[in-house]
Amino acid sequence: MPYVAWNKAPVDTKRRYFELIRQGASGAAASRRVGVSLSCGSLWYVDAGSVSFVEKPIDSRYLTQDDRIEIADGLAAGEPVKSIAARIGKSYQTVYREIARNRRPDGRYQPWYAHGQAHLRRRRQRPRRVSVDDQLRAVIAGKLAKHWSPAQISRWLRRRWPKRTDWHLCHETIYEAVYRGLVVAPGQQALRTRRSYRRGRGRGRTREGALKQCTNLKSIHTRPAAADQRNQVGHWEGDLLVGAFQHSAVATLVDRKTRHTLLVPNCHRHYAER
Repeated sequence: MPYVAWNKAPVDTKRRYFELIRQGASGAAASRRVGVSLSCGSLWYVDAGSVSFVEKPIDSRYLTQDDRIEIADGLAAGEPVKSIAARIGKSYQTVYREIARNRRPDGRYQPWYAHGQAHLRRRRQRPRRVSVDDQLRAVIAGKLAKHWSPAQISRWLRRRWPKRTDWHLCHETIYEAVYRGLVVAPGQQALRTRRSYRRGRGRGRTREGALKQCTNLKSIHTRPAAADQRNQVGHWEGDLLVGAFQHSAVATLVDRKTRHTLLVPNCHRHYAER
């Protein structure tokens, strides 16, 4: 086997070595498959900070191993950070933060060490603070019983216990705890809005919310073929036109074959049931 200095090997060889390690291969097997000695692979492994996790695909908005290799090569060549960021398609602020967070203790940026550190900081499953802290749960339940909103509770917790940072919850955390039934028993009206599940801001609702609606609406997919082909009179299609600032509305009924249109003014509240 030809001798190759551990710090002079091609980048592609190192990349393949760490890919095998992250796929679960042993150090000896990975060294043998990339054509380096076991001691050379061991030095790579130690310099990278004992990379031992199995690689999994992540979202494209995160830096990849190849992005970090480009950053390391650019820094070694004295290239400006903005040029490196433009080459990998990221903002220069992202690259600056990456270098500051994931460089080695001696100040050197090592791409495989940086990738391992980013993996270790990735979010893990943790128990919700409301579910493990009985006292915090009781305090929140007491304020909800007084018809306080989660935003008011969040601000009050920070003012009342400024040094107890584990009680500094954002209002979304309190909402989530209420919807999951962690603060009060499921089914009880804890919020002053009387809402028992989170309603989506887009059109439509979740399956759980849709099942709670008492409607007799039929899906458009179940209409007969004659209505789709427009060859039979009597199949009407309805819609709602909402005026400026949602102060008025007009319901429209259109026959699919003759295109005869009826306009129904709606001067009062306009929603699905009306």
